[in-house]
Amino acid sequence: MGLPPLDRSTLWPFEGGEPGTFYYQRYAHPTGVAAERALGELDGGEALLFSSGAGASTAVVLALLEPGDTIAVAEGCYYGTTTLFRELERWGLNHVEFDQTQAPPDGVQLVWLEAPSNPFLTMPDFDAAAAHPAPVLVDATAATPVHLRPLEQGADLVLHSATKYLSGHSDVLLGAVIARDEDRVARLREFRSRSGIVAAPDAAWLLLRGLKTLELRVRRQTETAKELAARLEGHPRVETVRYAGFGGLMSFDVTGDAKKVETSTRRIVNATSLGGADSTMESRHRWEGDRVPKNLLRLSVGLEDVEELWADLEQALST
Repeated sequence: MGLPPLDRSTLWPFEGGEPGTFYYQRYAHPTGVAAERALGELDGGEALLFSSGAGASTAVVLALLEPGDTIAVAEGCYYGTTTLFRELERWGLNHVEFDQTQAPPDGVQLVWLEAPSNPFLTMPDFDAAAAHPAPVLVDATAATPVHLRPLEQGADLVLHSATKYLSGHSDVLLGAVIARDEDRVARLREFRSRSGIVAAPDAAWLLLRGLKTLELRVRRQTETAKELAARLEGHPRVETVRYAGFGGLMSFDVTGDAKKVETSTRRIVNATSLGGADSTMESRHRWEGDRVPKNLLRLSVGLEDVEELWADLEQALST
């Protein structure tokens, strides 16, 4: 079965003088609804698409929290998440970081986990988080529904930067939130339509394309990443390897100049972002500063042959 038609319409005629299911693109459109349905089935809830992962994060905190509320966010999570939270401090939103392998702190209104964290690859204590009275959100961008369905682990909300593995080809900017609670879904949909943090039809259609091959891609990336992580563990120029045991994301610390290593690869692209068909690697210190080691490299494993990737890593590490 092929993909549904791409409908770029921004408006639809009223039916008998009243708005129908679709009437203005900012509220809903056929391609977006089809993509939301497909993703919701994978994650076991109702999905809402947003213009980016950061847009989805913004919608969650502004729609569901109040000024003066505090988020407990996993230490070592994607740096853009805490950067966003700091941006919102002047609007009365607070956040504290905590070790997500332990129980979240008391007195917070939202628990924000990342499974696994980027770039440190830690996994949360789901039982401890689920026992907390505050709602729990899990950023499962790096795990994908292939390896993790957080709603089945007691989470209330799942967030994806669908730009990454879900779309899978480094050609779409998209975010998603999945939930089961009807009131939360309704509130997020209302905020999305009012704020305009919406996903365009083209992006939604590309997500549908990506979801068709999601499991095949992620299984292949996992198989390759496991092998590369094991080989890196034994390399004399590698000090530390971080890998969650699944997925295509890992990080490792090298001896010497990390920049020289990242710029010496021939097949692995020296670029930011992750989750695409092509492998990418970069130093995270340039973006995140001293919160990460200067010699830390983040590797997103693509769909290339494992021996080809290992040969590229070996020659880069030998420079």
